[in-house]
Amino acid sequence: MQELTSRPQWTALHDHFNATRHTQMTDQFAADPGRFEKFSIDACGILLDYSKNRVDAQTMQLLCDLAQAVDIAGEARRMFGGDKINNTEDRSVLHSALRRPAGDALLVDGENAIEAVHEVAARAAAFADRVRSGEWKGYTGKRVKHIVNIGIGGSDLGPLMVCEALKPYSIDDLQMHFVSNVDGSHIAEALAAVDIESTLFIVASKTFTTLETIANAKAARQYLLDAGASDADIAKHFVAVSTNSAAVADFGIDRDNMFGFWDWVGGRYSLWSSIGLSIRLAIGNEHFDAMLDGAHQMDQHFITAPMAANMPVTLALLGIWYGNFFAARSQVVA
Repeated sequence: MQELTSRPQWTALHDHFNATRHTQMTDQFAADPGRFEKFSIDACGILLDYSKNRVDAQTMQLLCDLAQAVDIAGEARRMFGGDKINNTEDRSVLHSALRRPAGDALLVDGENAIEAVHEVAARAAAFADRVRSGEWKGYTGKRVKHIVNIGIGGSDLGPLMVCEALKPYSIDDLQMHFVSNVDGSHIAEALAAVDIESTLFIVASKTFTTLETIANAKAARQYLLDAGASDADIAKHFVAVSTNSAAVADFGIDRDNMFGFWDWVGGRYSLWSSIGLSIRLAIGNEHFDAMLDGAHQMDQHFITAPMAANMPVTLALLGIWYGNFFAARSQVVA
């Protein structure tokens, strides 16, 4: 594949940057008061106003030319179709499949990925209902009032971000806590903030061997035992998001309360999968499903909208413009 920076479209962008780099945004608005109409996109209930950026019509055309030259639309179709575009691990990249409606079909290694996704989602939804309704009880008979998600990387940051962003949809009597740091103070602070008898721990680790996650999970397990629980009570206070059923069972978690996911779920995109169990618990299944539906709508916009009116593509192209030409290293979304 031809190097991006050696393409004529890149050279044209470079020349355009040199010719316009000192143009001020105030001058652009003075010259064209109708910039908002030209440089905004409305899709899926979201308005993207990028008129307050250092671009003009030629900038956007040249950026779109670059996107077309590298066949962004074709690469998107490959990703959505399950092609193994993760070259380093020879895997599909299918976070979009996690958001597709029941009844769709997408074969990955001979399995209908959509059917598998909805089977796990239904189990996670039933579990979330049991916890939120108060049916699920701890070892002393108390209902769950605290959820502690133990993970790292995508198993922590995505769910934490969404739970914070969607706090208005959460219920007051269920408090969310997130532990990711292997520094013992992190789990200690979380444990000090909860009533252990009414706490449910979610251990999120695909392999159930992640050093930081398992160290924190073991610390929480010991804290529960020291409080008076028995080994048999572990299953009332711990569930797992993992694919290693043997290790999960050895820890003391009931295999029925293990929620799996797949190799084609990349860590940073995993909140849409069972890794988002903490989100389901926080905001409820109805809101979680609405979030999935909204993301699916944006997926459809991404693969069907023309380049110049495509919101994700536009944001990506602006990132290239600022990162590679202005050498900007920070980004603000307001």
